[in-house]
Amino acid sequence: MAKCPYCKEDVTLKSLQRQTQDDEVEREVYGTFKKEVMYACPHCDMVLGFGSFVGGLLTGRP
Repeated sequence: MAKCPYCKEDVTLKSLQRQTQDDEVEREVYGTFKKEVMYACPHCDMVLGFGSFVGGLLTGRP
């Protein structure tokens, strides 16, 4: 299990169940074609990382 480097609580990137778990990392996505993603700890709200990818109508990715 992964741990937040700030508060040392357990976190998971994605829940295996349909319902959101309390330890699932929060993910905010912005953009239409080029997606910018920010990941944050659900316990302390500290930013864990950033990412980007091409998505939308061109690739069929949400």
